[in-house]
Formats: sequence, structure tokens, C-alpha cells
Amino acid sequence: MDSFRIVSIFLQRVKSISKFDYSKPISLSLEEGENSGLVIPAYSWVLPKIVEDFLKKRNLTVKGASHYFFLVVSYGTTPGVTDRLANGLLKEKGFSFDSYYSVKMPDTSTPVFNLSDKEKVKKINDQASLDSEKVAEDIASKKKGNFMQRRPMIVEPFSKLSYANMRKTKNFHVEDTWFGCSLCARNCPIGAIAMEDKKPVWIKKSCLMCLRCLHHCPKFAIQYGKNTKKHGQYVHP
Repeated sequence: MDSFRIVSIFLQRVKSISKFDYSKPISLSLEEGENSGLVIPAYSWVLPKIVEDFLKKRNLTVKGASHYFFLVVSYGTTPGVTDRLANGLLKEKGFSFDSYYSVKMPDTSTPVFNLSDKEKVKKINDQASLDSEKVAEDIASKKKGNFMQRRPMIVEPFSKLSYANMRKTKNFHVEDTWFGCSLCARNCPIGAIAMEDKKPVWIKKSCLMCLRCLHHCPKFAIQYGKNTKKHGQYVHP
């Protein structure tokens, strides 16, 4: 969904990627033997724009030689080429991931996928909880290798174009049920929404397509295209 995390196991540090200031270089430091990883979603089979920006801007300093880097990707249909793209950007900093994992979850891209069957959604989430526990155990034991499921052969050019088109904010509209809570504007990871006369307005041509605004709207007033109204919201029960 919309969770972007950098996780550091050893010092038990967890930080949201959306909390960094992307107008400045991002500097991180790891202690000797500290495990570090990314927990991210796959968007249209590629990296979310904010994750790509993070990996490009991050300056990483490590102490000692014993480190374990991991990548965990949540996906609805396939994690796509997220492993290759993420590792390519990490290699530019002189490092590489030791392990890759994927966890299937409900696909929250409701312009396409239907989340109205709550029992189906619950079944997927119940299995995701079990899969996540296994991933956590493997990471704790520093298991190495690529353990991603449902990886396609070649999708990158198509997927990047698809993601770029999906991100266009002209696809959003607001229904009359809105009441000016400004939750969408306050929670947008890249500040793509502003409030004008207490109504949300998209002030950037492209966003992340995390759909945080749509799924978190208390009145379900924010829609994307024609299908989200019938496909429903994804909210924690």
C-alpha cells in the first residue's frame, strides 16, 4: 500500500522514507554488524518514485565490514523487477542487498483491483501475516539469497511507462461528500494536495500513486477514474 520504510535491525530503528527532506542529501550511518533493509511496496511492478529518490540521494556510511542488507517487497500481482532496480541503485553507493523477500498482500490499486470482498481481503492478509513472520525469521538468521515469488522475466519498459501514466493527478476527482477535513493534504507524502476553499486540489501534475488520500478519506470522497467507487477503500479494520 503506502508504507515505505527503512528498517535497521540491531539498534531497532525504523523510519518512514516519506519523513526525509529530499531537498538535501540523505546521510545514514550503520554500526558494526548492524542489519539494514527496506520494506516497500511494488507499484506497477517497479519501485515507487519516493523509493527510487531515496536510494539515489542516500549517502551510506558503515562501520566495520559485517553488515547484512535486505529488501522486502509487498505486492498484489507480482513484485516485478523491484529487486533488480533497488539493487542497481544500491550498488551505485558501493553496496548490494544480501537477500530479497516478497509478501503478497491485497492489491490496493483500486482503479483496477476490486477490494469490495472483505472476506477475500482478510484471507490474503491472514496469509500475509504468516509469510511476514517467516521473512522476519529468515532476516534474523541473516539468510542470503533471492526468495521473491512471482517474478516476471522482462517488464521494466512497459511498467515504467504504465507507472508514469498512473501517477498523473488529473485522474483524481472529489465528490460532494467532502467536508474539508484536510486529512489528504496533510498526509500526502510529497505535498501534491492543497486545500482551496476547504476542498482538496492537486497542485502537482504527478504524485506517487500511493492512493493514501483515497483510502484514508473519512467520507470516501476522493476518487480516481471510474472504478474506485465500486472497488472500495482499503482501511485497517
